[in-house]
Amino acid sequence: MKIDGRFWLTKDNESFLGAGRIELLKKIEKTGSINAAAKEMKMSYKAAWERINGMNNLADEPLIQRKTGGKGGGGTTLTPYAHKLIETYNRLDELHRQFIERFAEAGDDPERLAKILKRTFLTTSARNQIPSKINAINLNELNAQIVMSLPGGVSLTSVITAKSVQNMGLNIGDDIYAIIKSSDINIVNKVPDDNENLNILEGTIKTIEISKDSSEVSFAINKHTTLIALLNKTDIDSLKIGSKAYAIINKKNIIIGS
Repeated sequence: MKIDGRFWLTKDNESFLGAGRIELLKKIEKTGSINAAAKEMKMSYKAAWERINGMNNLADEPLIQRKTGGKGGGGTTLTPYAHKLIETYNRLDELHRQFIERFAEAGDDPERLAKILKRTFLTTSARNQIPSKINAINLNELNAQIVMSLPGGVSLTSVITAKSVQNMGLNIGDDIYAIIKSSDINIVNKVPDDNENLNILEGTIKTIEISKDSSEVSFAINKHTTLIALLNKTDIDSLKIGSKAYAIINKKNIIIGS
């Protein structure tokens, strides 16, 4: 058994935007013609126009505009409003896909689904909340090392108290969250020599946003996981967008959420 779901946006209790309608809009933009877009989607011009007209009737602004004359003989293009709708739909569809994937982890186990729902709605002020699975728990009298795997197979270690492990009822195989404040992540070009108590994650710098007092760095470990680090402005002088780097996180700075 598999949990699945389709994503639609409705307005005034009527279907407004879905995957097929978004694809139609994209093909109109690509071909410059409703007729050509309809042919690519293997539907009639009448069916394509009915979908466009239906969207236009519900939209706050027109979605298409016609060009007349000119070198190319005119055609049909999308309005700026239509482009914004496509961006909004794509973002919401991606979040919906991630949500369904969380459900799919449960398979046909209702109790596991209940735990996943609890994790899904976990709320903290930390920017980084990464779904993980416990691979090992190494206990001593006071502390415990929790070794977990992140999406994509990356390993991360957290040091918490042994009492926390007991109170939370943590076990190998449990689905948890690795919660990390953005100010507790450093991004560097070279691995530090003294790294025994550190998690070192290799990845790529995606974006750097500079404000008056600090800089926010988006760091992709893989296609599944991106970290947000908050650095001092002086710490980013050697960092470049698109370059390989390392995220450094102290093992004691990773909170476990379940």
